[in-house]
Amino acid sequence: MAPWPGKSRRRRRKDLRPRQIDGLGVIELVRTNDLVMISLIEGLLTQERVPFFVADQHMSAAEGSVGFLPRRIMVDSEQVARARRVLRQAGLESELRHG
Repeated sequence: MAPWPGKSRRRRRKDLRPRQIDGLGVIELVRTNDLVMISLIEGLLTQERVPFFVADQHMSAAEGSVGFLPRRIMVDSEQVARARRVLRQAGLESELRHG
């Protein structure tokens, strides 16, 4: 039986490709524990006026400020190509999630 009416049971994704969050049109662009890298990427995207948000930013309270939970930079699916271009031009291609 499905967990909710009209919803099918889904298998957990094991791949590491960026994924679109159900219906929100938001793509994971970068996942890292490096707070300096997060700040750099925030500055680049802000400068280029690419809308984004940092997910899991406030999880340090739950994890005890150890830094083992990575922060994720999320971008609207319509802006992902532009955001990727900005990071590539800045030499940060290795930080991008594949996909």
